[in-house]
Amino acid sequence: QVQLRESGPGLVKPSQTLTLTCTVSGGSITTDYRFWAWLRQPPGKGLEWIGYIAYSGSTYYSPSLRSRTSISREKSKNQFTLQLTSVTPEDTAVYYCAGAARAIISTTRSEYDYWGQGTQVTVSS
Repeated sequence: QVQLRESGPGLVKPSQTLTLTCTVSGGSITTDYRFWAWLRQPPGKGLEWIGYIAYSGSTYYSPSLRSRTSISREKSKNQFTLQLTSVTPEDTAVYYCAGAARAIISTTRSEYDYWGQGTQVTVSS
């Protein structure tokens, strides 16, 4: 059974870089032909798609966040990482990692095969 778990700081100061890691267990991020995504949900708002890294290592980002976003992976640890630079309070959200069997740009939970439990990130000085 594939499980995902997000980890990272719960509090980040404005202008700093947010780094979150998703650890995948029960499956491989490089051999399972899947796409590993990051999404977030700001307080009182809907889910927002951030980007994904494919099993091949290729990446694709939301146009609105592309200039500040980087998704990478550590194959030996079966982890993929989100970096979001120059954060502001508007980046405060619950951040989720998810896995899908195809390259989708979607905020519909049912289109993903796997979800993490989510981690709260607050941007505040």
